[in-house]
Amino acid sequence: MTIEQDLTRISEQEQALRFSRFDAATAWELGSLLRNMAIERGLAVAIDVHLHAMPAFYCALPGTTADNASWVRRKRAVALRFFTSSYGIGLKLSHQQTTIEEKYGLTAADYATHGGSFPIFVEGTGCIGAVTVSGLPQREDHNIVVEALCRTLGKDYAALRLA
Repeated sequence: MTIEQDLTRISEQEQALRFSRFDAATAWELGSLLRNMAIERGLAVAIDVHLHAMPAFYCALPGTTADNASWVRRKRAVALRFFTSSYGIGLKLSHQQTTIEEKYGLTAADYATHGGSFPIFVEGTGCIGAVTVSGLPQREDHNIVVEALCRTLGKDYAALRLA
């Protein structure tokens, strides 16, 4: 897929993957699903579900390091600032041949435009948090989050995933 095709698909994902309601129990279910998926696949990832400033789920599987926690924090900061996936922002900036530092004055120490963080939208409310994975190549981080959201929301992952 081209960057333009990926950006179109990410926009479709962000429109389709919205909750009618989302609370701490939903956050735990989503985080637990991601954890189970990662364990089944033997993945070393950190998983985070945040309701804006409040952590609702966090798990660091064997093989992760403190670096993964830092990546989670920085990718989540992008999703919560722009209300779009961290991967989508990274692709847009790459397509524009710029960086988050150059375009927005935001430091790489605080913001990471790499795949893996996806905003949590509630219909009629907007963005209420983010779900983030760190530990895989960025496209795979993004895809596993989308897969878990699809499973949780009963959506067709094959129709929404990035190729």
